[in-house]
Amino acid sequence: MHDGRTSVTVAPPGGAPLGATRVQRLRVRLLEATSWLANRLPASVAGGAADAAGELWYRATPVRAAQARANLGRVVAHLAATGMGSDRVRAAAGDPAALERLVRAAYRQAARTYAEMLRAGAVIRDAPGRTRIESPEAVDGAFATHPAIFASLHFGSLQATEAILLTRTDIPITAPMETLDDPALQAFTSRARSATGVRLVSLEAARRELRAALARGEYAGIVGDRDIIGGGMPVAFFGSPAPLPVGPALLALESGAPIHVAAVRRLRDERFAGRLETILPPDGPHAAGPGARRARVEALLAAEAAAFERLVADAPEQWWTVFFPIWPDLAPVPRR
Repeated sequence: MHDGRTSVTVAPPGGAPLGATRVQRLRVRLLEATSWLANRLPASVAGGAADAAGELWYRATPVRAAQARANLGRVVAHLAATGMGSDRVRAAAGDPAALERLVRAAYRQAARTYAEMLRAGAVIRDAPGRTRIESPEAVDGAFATHPAIFASLHFGSLQATEAILLTRTDIPITAPMETLDDPALQAFTSRARSATGVRLVSLEAARRELRAALARGEYAGIVGDRDIIGGGMPVAFFGSPAPLPVGPALLALESGAPIHVAAVRRLRDERFAGRLETILPPDGPHAAGPGARRARVEALLAAEAAAFERLVADAPEQWWTVFFPIWPDLAPVPRR
């Protein structure tokens, strides 16, 4: 999928990462052995093992569970108030037991996300043929023109999302990736993420590299539901203000490129469903002044947040951002 241009990578492509300790290298060798095995197991076996790990994870991390409980409580309350989501999801707004089942399901889904990273090769191979596209016209339209910005969220299967996107185009996709403190784990994660063909760049170089990719007529990919580095703009998100990264909106305004909000969620029997919505930047690539520019950024972020809400409504337990702070006013309370 790459075109031979020099890329700014977030980790060395192979060998022992610089600065990694012996323990870190040993841990990654264990992960590599696990990955080798996971890619040869049936998807149902790997998924079952991930579910069991998720249940243990739920019991071992009460503070993390409290954060997920607080966030999911806000999500289901908003979905119930607006009539979005399934009956199962809306029931959790008024039933603590149903909400707790959703929290436990979130752990299982998060464990499946890590399992898919370990078995990236198998997911990339199988996901396109096991996915039902729920918005075929929107997907076809998204790849009819370029450049474009693909915005996703920490939801469902990122490996499947990237694999499906890249089966539909030969145009490179450049995406930023957070740098981890563990250089060996960083290298392993970078290899797993880039297995789909996505060209990864560091967060520090992201704006420059994404702008350059769009200027070349290529695609930029951003996961935009969590303000990791700060500087996000507050926007109504599930009924309450939350800071969202401004990167997708700024890139859209500067380049005039549309934002395609896409996600793939897991279904039963190791299958997937994918959906895409398109957001067009208002009034061309340039703003008339600082006030107008801010208003346009806010409008794009509001449209993006609304699209995120519609995607999450299908399966809130698959939104693994719920394990992290989203809304500044939500302080999780651990349950005894």
